[in-house]
Amino acid sequence: MENNSNETIYTAVSSEKKKKNPTFFKSVIMPFFCSGLATLLVIGVCFGVPNIRNKILNTNSSNISITPGPVSTSISTTDYSNTSISVANKILPSIVGISVEYTVNSFFGQTSTAQASGSGIIISEDGYILTNNHVINNTSNNSYYQITEANNLKVTLYNDSTKYDAKVVGSDSQTDLAVIKIEKTGLTAAELGDSSALQVGEFVMAVGNPLGLQSSISVGIVSAKDREIKDSETGTKYNVIQTDAAINSGNSGGALVNADGKVIGINTLKLSGTGIEGIGFAIPIDSTVNVYKELISNGKVSRPYIGITGIDLDADIAKKNNLVEGVYIKSVDSFSSAEKAGLKAGDVIIEANGTAIKTMDELNTIKNKHSVGDKLTLKINRDGKEQEINLTLQEE
Repeated sequence: MENNSNETIYTAVSSEKKKKNPTFFKSVIMPFFCSGLATLLVIGVCFGVPNIRNKILNTNSSNISITPGPVSTSISTTDYSNTSISVANKILPSIVGISVEYTVNSFFGQTSTAQASGSGIIISEDGYILTNNHVINNTSNNSYYQITEANNLKVTLYNDSTKYDAKVVGSDSQTDLAVIKIEKTGLTAAELGDSSALQVGEFVMAVGNPLGLQSSISVGIVSAKDREIKDSETGTKYNVIQTDAAINSGNSGGALVNADGKVIGINTLKLSGTGIEGIGFAIPIDSTVNVYKELISNGKVSRPYIGITGIDLDADIAKKNNLVEGVYIKSVDSFSSAEKAGLKAGDVIIEANGTAIKTMDELNTIKNKHSVGDKLTLKINRDGKEQEINLTLQEE
């Protein structure tokens, strides 16, 4: 009713004005209105033609204006494209394709071969290549077959169809890193960046050989830093860079690079499944340097070792078993640091170097900050009484 009343009033007022000045509308309003309408039509047509529209606005279609409130920022799509091209040209000569052949032994007595592919990063001009451990060591077992270690390893360089024989220099399952080598010099080593300086939202490019498509790139941003993920098969935890740049099977071992074309991560894995898109992970390059240097010099990574199998005791489990919260020692390895120090099955570790612990992960975090030969002080609860145990960490 209220809307209808307003419309009636508007109409009545308009009719009243027409009666008072019958020639005003025809002589003044109508020409003005028609002139304005014609102008709008011309402008509308001009805006429909890109070249005319750009001249009117004195702008270029490669510039996108974003106005978040009172501040206006101009972004050049040409600059973005040029950045991608520059980064690709810099990094592609440093990325290799890796093909692996495995022997598959069936439990029915049959033997066959299986192939896999991945990527790698050239880290020296004389042929050392950094990749993922799971690219070259895909050993697994199930009820029907066993896959052995790789028995044939080939590397393909950028713009080079030759397949070079490669050998494994060293590998480390805990960090999922490996180094392989080909006998060739004059290669283009990748420039390493500083992964600790990354910012969320920063431009990144993933480079590798997804699905065997050599020298492919995809672009995105840093979605998150220091993301903790856990390998469902091994239980190993990794702190990784999360990105929405497309990472697919075959990208593993390839590079995640920044806008300067510097490697800031090693593509490792992605989440896949219904409703999952754009969630990939890379190992920060800063955490790989000491590892690959040790792999080159020793063929393995030397790590401190306590020598126990433990079970996490939370408050509920501890209460039910009349124990205290901490790490319950289920078993002690023979000739280990733990055995030599006097640790026994049934002990509960409650502190390591003065820090309270409740899980094996917490104990390992403290242990891994030390080197082989370092001393570690553990506070344990044995039969309801607390005591300190000093041990010397051995090599794993």
